[in-house]
Amino acid sequence: MRAAAAAERRIEVRDLRRKDLPAVVRLDGRHTGRRKPAYWAAVLDDFLGRGRGRSKVGLAAEAGGFAGYLLGEVRAFEFGSEPCGWIFAVGVDPDRSREGIASALLEEAASRFRAAGIARVRTMVRRADVPVLSFFRSNGFSAGSFVQLELDLIPASAAPGAAGRRA
Repeated sequence: MRAAAAAERRIEVRDLRRKDLPAVVRLDGRHTGRRKPAYWAAVLDDFLGRGRGRSKVGLAAEAGGFAGYLLGEVRAFEFGSEPCGWIFAVGVDPDRSREGIASALLEEAASRFRAAGIARVRTMVRRADVPVLSFFRSNGFSAGSFVQLELDLIPASAAPGAAGRRA
């Protein structure tokens, strides 16, 4: 029944707007367990303000209401990389998963990056986030030519919330 209902529901992908802030905060909060209105207000102010255009992609999906968002931008020449598209945020209402919403957002983002002359899109996903990894892989993403590295600047025993942890 759910698949039939989804097939009948049309997904409209449009530009993200400032008035979408509460919906973005709500969806991100459902995924992360934390509401971050100040963070998202700053991101949207920066993203929808200066530099908006061919180098930035901010999309919203409507399917009987706000159903998801995607943010990406063209990044160039970090560590010898050619200019490429970066997807840095995708969120879909968990009650609407597996309806093609994220894929529709990704398809439109890819189209916009292509129109800007970009030949490759990158993103970063936690290894343990199997649903998100599966989503990107099912949409043609594979391991890239760069390896992400990180350095912990605060020892685990000194990190916030470490009190009472055993080493």
